[in-house]
Amino acid sequence: MESIIAYHGTGLAMGVAGGLLFLQLLVADIAGMKVKRIPGAPIEPDHDSFLFRASRALGNMNEGVSIFIIFTLVGILSAADPIWLGRMAWLYVIARTGYMLCYWFNIKLMRSVFFGISFLALLGLGIVMAGGLM
Repeated sequence: MESIIAYHGTGLAMGVAGGLLFLQLLVADIAGMKVKRIPGAPIEPDHDSFLFRASRALGNMNEGVSIFIIFTLVGILSAADPIWLGRMAWLYVIARTGYMLCYWFNIKLMRSVFFGISFLALLGLGIVMAGGLM
């Protein structure tokens, strides 16, 4: 098995993804407190509302982050190519950061572009991971 040190970049990307998830949770919570939202109450679907956009950005990342974690961990454990695994992990993190910012600032077209890139990065992670299993 390849040295775990070879996966340092992938591990860093995973840590940054965790930080990004935490930041989104914090921003969504603060946005909710700012508008005096009752915890647990549904958020009105309104793209003009920052609270809605912040909550959707967080929710969308929550939907895909488990795939990211599984693909990267299995990739590391199966000794998948560390360079490509790291590249795909960082591409995912960068795309998710762009997606988050575009959602927060209501930049719809670029938000969709960044979502597509993050989806392709997950696909790339899956392919690299599968290569390690063969």
